[in-house]
Amino acid sequence: MQQILKVALILASVASVSAHPRFSRPEKIAVRQAASSSASAPAASSTSSTQSAGPSSGNVGQGNLTDIDILQFALTLEHLEATFYSQGFAKFQQSDFEAAGLTATQVTELMTVGGTESTHVTQLTAAISASGATPVQQCTYNFPLDTVTDMITTARVLEAVGIAAYLGAAPQVKTAPVLAAAAEIVTVEARHQTFIRTATNAIAVPNAFDSPLSPRAVFTLAAPFITSCPSGSNLAIQPFPAIALQGGGVGISAGQSLVLANPGQPAGAQFCGFINQGQATFAPISSGSCQVPPNLSGEVFMVVTSSETIADTAILAGYVYSTVSQAA
Repeated sequence: MQQILKVALILASVASVSAHPRFSRPEKIAVRQAASSSASAPAASSTSSTQSAGPSSGNVGQGNLTDIDILQFALTLEHLEATFYSQGFAKFQQSDFEAAGLTATQVTELMTVGGTESTHVTQLTAAISASGATPVQQCTYNFPLDTVTDMITTARVLEAVGIAAYLGAAPQVKTAPVLAAAAEIVTVEARHQTFIRTATNAIAVPNAFDSPLSPRAVFTLAAPFITSCPSGSNLAIQPFPAIALQGGGVGISAGQSLVLANPGQPAGAQFCGFINQGQATFAPISSGSCQVPPNLSGEVFMVVTSSETIADTAILAGYVYSTVSQAA
């Protein structure tokens, strides 16, 4: 309850003139946003190159977002995660999880993860309402929940996407207290991901850094799970076209050849981009395939581009979530 009141007071302070009379009320909460650039990055002389990932190179491209817009986007993701866990626990019994290899303690901890996602929904909903805005509502979803393994695999994807979303939005937040409130959530999301990794016998902390993603990149990864949303709760974001790979590409390893299902699609494809540890590494596409570069670990997000940059104007297809195999 204290957290809900805290965020509500933060947003009320930036949305209400009477809260702090010495500050004039802006028409919109200004948000720092990277300038869009249609210029391609200089080509590298080596077979692969890297650049920093995140909003500065991903280009949100959704207009001037306010802090409330960003919190609405966060609420959209928290609705998705909370509903995912709720549906999973409604379908599977504790014995199902234990049969899949989880201990009784791990099942309890996984339920706690779901409970914290619901708390995030409550907190963000109350905060947005306190600002005078109408919070986005829960959508209708389509989660792969045929088996417990499906649920655990999807949970790992959703938690990774959630972390990337908060990190990507952070530089765009104008109000420092709102940034702090978001940080209080993303640290918990990171704990969720660490727990899920250890419960599936993966290395708990595979990297020193996580990767930020722009709202469009995040929505591209979340969109396959969303069937429809209530009127007024649809995000005005267009996902990138999907990447079609032969044999998928969820689990990858250095030196592996990733083959496009159709060598001619997407048209103009020149590079595979691999976003990992806050950097984008590029591998040239030759005859419809590219080679996974070395030194990737943990969660990796893949795109297909026309040049060695992850600016929106260069991304032809993506984003695909992949993992580099690392047993604990």
